[in-house]
Amino acid sequence: MDIANVNGYALSSPIEPVQERPFHGGVRRLRKRDVVVVVVETADGQRGVATAGASSSAMSEYFDGESQGTFADVVDTAVADALEGETIEEIEDAHALLRESDVPEGDLTEAISAIDVALYDIAGKYHGAPVYELLADEYESTPTTELDLYASAGMYMAPEGYVEQARVLEELGFFGYKYRPGIGPDGDRRIVERLADAVDDIELMLDVHTWWKLREGYDRETVRDLVVHAAEHGAYWIEEPVEPADHRGYADLAETGAPLAGGESEASPETLVELGETGAVAFLQGDVRHHEGFTGCRDAVECCAGRDAVEFVPHNFGTWIGLAANAHLVAAAPDAELVEYPVFENDPLFDTDVDPGMYPFDLAFDLIQGRPEISDGVLSVSDEPGLGIELNVDVLEEYPFVDGPWTEFRYDQD
Repeated sequence: MDIANVNGYALSSPIEPVQERPFHGGVRRLRKRDVVVVVVETADGQRGVATAGASSSAMSEYFDGESQGTFADVVDTAVADALEGETIEEIEDAHALLRESDVPEGDLTEAISAIDVALYDIAGKYHGAPVYELLADEYESTPTTELDLYASAGMYMAPEGYVEQARVLEELGFFGYKYRPGIGPDGDRRIVERLADAVDDIELMLDVHTWWKLREGYDRETVRDLVVHAAEHGAYWIEEPVEPADHRGYADLAETGAPLAGGESEASPETLVELGETGAVAFLQGDVRHHEGFTGCRDAVECCAGRDAVEFVPHNFGTWIGLAANAHLVAAAPDAELVEYPVFENDPLFDTDVDPGMYPFDLAFDLIQGRPEISDGVLSVSDEPGLGIELNVDVLEEYPFVDGPWTEFRYDQD
């Protein structure tokens, strides 16, 4: 494919009014969500799209006050300079060109990730095939296109708030409910106890990066006690209980017998595989938006294939474009079957008396034309060529980028 244009568009979805969420040691303010859309166009008019950025743990900008606008500028300059006018025979050729380019080291992984996804989108269109078929050929697998979803929602609430969300999502048919504790050790214990009593047909997952990330993080003994407590109350997994690079810490906690998950914040595809090979995590969470796209996730998928001890479950917390990309990966990946569905307020797929969304993020839905096909907690992956989505170009003007951090943490001791 002959690359004609590469563009990055920084967009913001305001959270109005600004939301404040008390956590252990302070208050978190939610101002907006930012997205960088990357569009690659070929000389013969084919277009591939991707979103850039991964997790709050993996990207320092989420906590250091940087802006995704900077990354969009990198796409428009160094990434475009490296790829425009080039003929890409194999998608990995683009990886090599970017590694040899002037893309700043801190942005290289995100750039490769976005370009890889966009090029697979184009390749599917050239072949008249969905991306999952291209990937299945690589894995020598049989695609599975009906995928269970787990809902990713609650953050920093009273226990009753989590229970209310979980009950709604259980009624909607989701496989699981993932929530974010962090209101203090005693409060976090009450949350899991209340949830275990309140629901029957939905699994419970805890995303616990707050326990170590914030200034007043929990000590190791407290984390261990909370992990054991969650496991005793039937938690399906406990996610990111220690810092990403602390594989020894994962192994120590795994000795409790608790099911652990992690990987979204690993710095590279190589360290993602290293975590999977420790035997400490039962669920390995790569992300095409952070681990060098479909190409970069291949080794992690193959690391998990055929092993009862670890399952590949991609991290996916963003827009419906990211949902489509990670769903194509799971559809093709051997022994993978579960996809994360982030739940935001006013989700057009839901019609419930209680809104189970975490906060408003309208851009997450508006980025594409149409809607994903979801019924009773199951996603039917599109069989249209490429990712099976079309960018809604109107959003490029309707959601102008707003400078400043998307979230702020204010600590009681300041």
